[in-house]
This record gives sequence, C-alpha cells and structure tokens, in this order.
Amino acid sequence: LNLHIVFSLLGDALLAVAFCAGVIYLLQEKQIKQKKITEISGRLPSLSFLDTLNYHALIVGFIMLTIGLVIGAVYAQWVRGSFWNWDAKEIWSVLTWLVYAILLHERLAIGWRGRRAAWLSIIGFGFLIFTFLGVNYFLKTYHSFR
Repeated sequence: LNLHIVFSLLGDALLAVAFCAGVIYLLQEKQIKQKKITEISGRLPSLSFLDTLNYHALIVGFIMLTIGLVIGAVYAQWVRGSFWNWDAKEIWSVLTWLVYAILLHERLAIGWRGRRAAWLSIIGFGFLIFTFLGVNYFLKTYHSFR
C-alpha cells in the first residue's frame, strides 16, 4: 500500500509541475503576442523551455501515476479479491489517466506542442485535483481521506 501511495503522489507532483509549466507557457505566450514584456515576464523561462518541461514532467508523472494505479489494483486484488471495484476514486483515477494518455499520444503521434499541450495539461490537472480532493467530498468512496 505504501508504494501505491508513494508512486501516486510522485505522479501527482510531477503532473502539477506540468500544469504549472502549462500555465506559465500560456501567460508568457500572451505577453509575447501582446508585446508587453514586463520585468517579471522577462525573467520567465522561454516558451521552448516551458514546453520541454511540460513534456518531461508529463512523461515521468504519467509513468509514476501508471505504476501507482497498477500497484493499487494488485493490492485491491490481494485485499478485496478483485482488482476493480467500481469505486468513485478508481473510476476518476482511470479517467484522469486517460486524459494524460491522450495528451501523451497527441504529443508523440501528432506532434502537439505549445498551446494545445499546455491547455490539455491544465485540463488533466483539473481532473487530477477532482480525483484527489473532489471525489472525497462529493462522491461515495472507500478511498476517503477526510
């Protein structure tokens, strides 16, 4: 169970980095397009660096999240006799995983970069936050941490 938690939280943390890189990318891009380079935006990393950071954090975060999900399923099989129990947290975790899987696929297969990748990282993080916090408060789950 500890490994499930560690890998899941590491994945969440790295996907939070991808989210931050996506938000900063969009803000920086807007400043550049409007030709309003402020002192703060002048100190921010380049769009290329932010896109690369988003991509690398996404890859490693997705791998960690995947390992966490697999370990959780194995643990559930061992404890409950079934790797899948249709729990709200399980369902939302898989939905979140699918959003990030789509983003990775689009980056690798189609070449999505920049703005599209940033937006999908932000959307994915919205799913992640709901899965991590929202499910516990709005849905019935045995994963409740209140």
